[in-house]
Amino acid sequence: MKTYLAKTGEINREYVLFDASEAPVGRLAVMIANALRGKDKPTYTPHIDTGAFVVVVNADNAVFTGRKSEEKIYVDFSGFRGGRKERTAAEIRRKNAARLIEDAVWGMMPHGRLGRAQFRKLRVYNGAEHPHAAQNPRKITVEK
Repeated sequence: MKTYLAKTGEINREYVLFDASEAPVGRLAVMIANALRGKDKPTYTPHIDTGAFVVVVNADNAVFTGRKSEEKIYVDFSGFRGGRKERTAAEIRRKNAARLIEDAVWGMMPHGRLGRAQFRKLRVYNGAEHPHAAQNPRKITVEK
């Protein structure tokens, strides 16, 4: 029996839909990263992008457990001296709630050329509306 390796022409991409208000951010990010990489498919090949396009809605209702909303710190650095900015998750949610999901998913992706290409297939929206209804995204529910 030979190991199956997917080729770029054989890949069928689908759209999947996640609701950020259903599960904690970490559990959701694991499921999103696996869908982006294609690890949830039997045709997963490590060096080929076999993943799906992922749409995440309700990012402004993303769930944190415990006191992470007040205590989790996001750090930005401009590159200049004194250019470090620290913000809590609650401040990030007010300014750009999609970043909460994007940062969590990016931390679970490979940090190379392939990982960047896979990450570009992620679309995060703050509300329940999204412009990808024509693609008929398959809804995936995340266990809590």
